Amino acid sequence: MSRNAASLDIAIVGGGIGGLATAAFLAREGFRPTVYEQAPALTAVGAGLVVAPNAARLLRRLGVFEELRARAVKLDIGWEFRRWSDGTVLSAEDLARACEELYGEHTYTAHRADLLDAIRGAVPDSALRLGRRVADVDLDGDRPLVRFDDGEELRPDVLIGADGIHSRVRSALGEASSATFSGICAYRALVPAERAPEFARRPAQTLWLGPDHHFVHYPVSGGDLVNLVAFGPAGEYSVESWTATATVEQFLAEFDGWDPRLADLITAADEPGRWALLDREPLARWSRGRATVLGDAAHPMFPFFAQGAAQAIEDAAVLAGCLAAQADDPAAALTRYEALRLPRTTDVQRRSHGRAEVNHLPDGPAQLARDEGFRAADPLVANGWLYGYDVDVALAS
Repeated sequence: MSRNAASLDIAIVGGGIGGLATAAFLAREGFRPTVYEQAPALTAVGAGLVVAPNAARLLRRLGVFEELRARAVKLDIGWEFRRWSDGTVLSAEDLARACEELYGEHTYTAHRADLLDAIRGAVPDSALRLGRRVADVDLDGDRPLVRFDDGEELRPDVLIGADGIHSRVRSALGEASSATFSGICAYRALVPAERAPEFARRPAQTLWLGPDHHFVHYPVSGGDLVNLVAFGPAGEYSVESWTATATVEQFLAEFDGWDPRLADLITAADEPGRWALLDREPLARWSRGRATVLGDAAHPMFPFFAQGAAQAIEDAAVLAGCLAAQADDPAAALTRYEALRLPRTTDVQRRSHGRAEVNHLPDGPAQLARDEGFRAADPLVANGWLYGYDVDVALAS
């Protein structure tokens, strides 16, 4: 690392998982970044997520894994794919045995807030500036210009946009990533464990597949809650917001005729969230001069591989490594970061997009062939390209 690293002024816009992970990895390399977050407090919107081996390895490197582990759920039973109408098991994977053997880590599920809190523990208090809403970003000068809504301006040496799907930094790059409606909407809910049926409390990630829909559930928060997320046709619904809500009755109607055990699970939920999935093409570039983006600002993706948080954490680790290697030339470091990460995240985006068609097949020959493929293949081995990713190997390339 260059001796200039500590004096490099690095501004990170966004205090979500990607932004905090970037600050934490940069701090490990001797940098002193500042995170500018528009919210007055660091809170996690959303519910559950999967901490796959590629993310768990990096969280362990940050020194925050054990804190997360205290509230996460290790998937001892593993993955299950089930048929929509009667719960017939199409495929099951014993993650407790195989995952660590293949990838050096287990797979966990966690509440998003618990993951955010764990990563926050690796970020110095002095690095956080809350209640700072960005009004404008200008990249035309030698250094980026950031204007806040109260009139304050700053010109950091490096600007990192971790500001989500509606990123101001991405827009300033000239990469607007126009969105189209996918025709799919998502429901999510949390069910207190004491109200959840026994089958949903098991340490398993279960995916029920059916015509035009699929339904996922797994425990989070140390087993205190069960996370539900389900997908179906959006119809005229077009609200893309994690704070939008539906009713339990609407959720039930969407899965009418499915295995009655799912109706019991949905009925036990509190007010569900509902949002439309927008479709965005992968960006052609992420960086311009001394500015770049990561996480959802760089590669918003369908959630069908459960890799949104993991890919943001990978971005953070690679970006910190690139800046550590070329602190004297930040623009070159960002160019290298983009070259290392863009092909991988584009691959994850495209494969995740393709899962919608596979998961939502109507009953018939294609569905039968898919189900037979589940029985014949080992999905954990087949996904080695995803879970076996090594940041050090990438940085050495």
